Amino acid sequence: MAEHTKARAIGFNHVALIVGDIDEALEFYGRLFEFTLREREAEAAFIDLGDQFLALQKAPSKNYRAPEDGRHFGLVVDDKEVARQAILAAGIKPLPGPFLDFLDPWGNRIEIIGYRNIQFTKAPHILRGMGLAHLKKTDGALKELAEKGMAPD
Repeated sequence: MAEHTKARAIGFNHVALIVGDIDEALEFYGRLFEFTLREREAEAAFIDLGDQFLALQKAPSKNYRAPEDGRHFGLVVDDKEVARQAILAAGIKPLPGPFLDFLDPWGNRIEIIGYRNIQFTKAPHILRGMGLAHLKKTDGALKELAEKGMAPD
């Protein structure tokens, strides 16, 4: 793999929306779209969109604009560790927790996700055209895709 100093953004893993009530949100989106509910928790629901997903999260308070409210997007990169180093080199402190999350200057929360470890998949010809044909999925990501009947040939 070529040495580089910045990770390349290659797609979205998910988008997280803040809602006032999970059941009302599922009813609303269910009236508009056919979807598969991946998981339902007391404070969140996850709607499958093929190899991507929409996360609906209950607002922790009436202040929907707070950066800690869960609103974020998952940005898929070719190399998560390179992204981590670039974030640190820019003087940005990652947020506490198990993920590589940070706030942009306007308070938007961004979660960095490595391509290898997730279901989100670019077609081989797209990866080739992006110069990323070397990217391969982990066994765990391939298992998740296979369980949905979406494993690559």
